[in-house]
Amino acid sequence: MGARLLCGTDEAGRGCLAGDVFAAAVILDAARPIAGLADSKVLSERKRNALEGDIRARALAWAVARASVEEIDRLNILQASLLAMRRAIAALGVVPHEVLVDGLHVPDCGLPSQAIVDGDQLVAEISAASILAKTARDAYMREEAARHPRYGFDAHKGYGTPAHLDALARFGPCGLHRRSFAPVRVAAQQMRLFAE
Repeated sequence: MGARLLCGTDEAGRGCLAGDVFAAAVILDAARPIAGLADSKVLSERKRNALEGDIRARALAWAVARASVEEIDRLNILQASLLAMRRAIAALGVVPHEVLVDGLHVPDCGLPSQAIVDGDQLVAEISAASILAKTARDAYMREEAARHPRYGFDAHKGYGTPAHLDALARFGPCGLHRRSFAPVRVAAQQMRLFAE
């Protein structure tokens, strides 16, 4: 294969108050183009899910990985996001020539890497990775919603919506919440004070 293999990688769930952070890595196949790739945040859920199937079927290689809530709290969210990206790249099964990353930071993956601001809007490989990371994380949060029904994770996916913040204030954090994030820390402190 003489083609230059570009890997796009992106994360999902970095700004959430609860749940693991997910990342995906994708190497697209130039012989099997995928129409409609875009930043996952601007696509409807239905369109994301359709594109997810196309990416998994047509990409030369793809992988999804994550970093746990415990790793987020121990390392910080940036380092945990980069760890999830590193895991996804390592799981590809194909070694790319270069890694293109959405944002300002690159994971230490031992490969030539470039950070691209708004890369999920500009680079097809990163768009594809953003879609896989988002759909995988959304599915995970729907599963967690069944285990923690009071918090509405299936609706807000762990983001700090008014409904989520209200549930945090009423029930305190559960095991899925990131204790290193200020709203969660405050809710935990208030519950302790209330218990006293």
